[in-house]
Amino acid sequence: MSTFPNLAESTASPVSPWRLSVAPMLDWTDKHCRFFHRLLTRQTLLYTEMVTTGGLLHGAERRHLRMDECEHPVALQLGGSEAAELAECAKIGARWGYDEINLNCGCPSERVQRGAFGACLMAEPQLVADGVKAMVDAVDVPVTVKHRIGIDREESYDFVRDFVGTVGIAGCRVFIVHARNAWLKGLSPKENREIPPLRYELVYRLKRDFPDFTIVLNGGVTTNEQIAEHLRHVDGVMLGREAYHHPWIMSDWDTRFLGRNDTPGLSPDEVEAEMVAYMEREAVEDGTPWSAIARHMLGLHHGRRGARLWRQVWSDHKLKPLPPRQVWEQARSHLQVPADMPEPA
Repeated sequence: MSTFPNLAESTASPVSPWRLSVAPMLDWTDKHCRFFHRLLTRQTLLYTEMVTTGGLLHGAERRHLRMDECEHPVALQLGGSEAAELAECAKIGARWGYDEINLNCGCPSERVQRGAFGACLMAEPQLVADGVKAMVDAVDVPVTVKHRIGIDREESYDFVRDFVGTVGIAGCRVFIVHARNAWLKGLSPKENREIPPLRYELVYRLKRDFPDFTIVLNGGVTTNEQIAEHLRHVDGVMLGREAYHHPWIMSDWDTRFLGRNDTPGLSPDEVEAEMVAYMEREAVEDGTPWSAIARHMLGLHHGRRGARLWRQVWSDHKLKPLPPRQVWEQARSHLQVPADMPEPA
């Protein structure tokens, strides 16, 4: 059974389940990344990488959907456009225990466009609505949509307003809005995160026009002060690359923004120790090399003396044959490590 509050419960709750979240990021937010983030914050909503309906229906479910119980609350993001396939994949995700099913209507890459999903779907709001309705009818967990404020040079607020209104009629009540347009031609995915201007006022306006919907703002947020300011206007804030590259920003979110006093409270050294223990377990249980896990925690000691050399050790491909405990010993020798730091369990 899902541990995530249902939509009716979340409406009455003083803290929305979507108040803070870490964005779905291809090649980054896999189960190892989510385990790491969960050591920093218990309540922040975590998202998977985008999983295509084709990959899930014709690939290995376990490879795409395996997760650790500690990851909750955790949402599965799907990429697709066929209603029947989306419904079937939503049921698979719910069966695996995901707390939310999210539809990607924001990715601008040409590879995604060739699959007829991502940001190009914003040009077909009724198609999105059909897919959303199929998923809503298929599962009991919330179905949400992540999208942009526009595509290409379409900068009218009416465009995103009508998209949200159409999809909302189909049963979606949570919209995660990247506050930039997606340019489908001429810009790389990286450039699409940087060149189209941020227009937060359009996201704020969506909340005013749809007060009964949960509106989450995404894009360009890098500080806790910015989070606090955006939360004055919308229901939630989603961070992506800032949370990934500077993960310690999440360490006080539970108490600062989410009204919880059961934050992990671990020091960076203790978090690293827990990750080494996790690497050892994953090597035994799934044959996962420690390097596939360590790459997600390279921002842990950002700003600390010796952090650059510490990162170099954990990134050194020549050390891959060594067990993670030995690599850890080499890495932490470059940091000012307390003598009483606990060993991994």
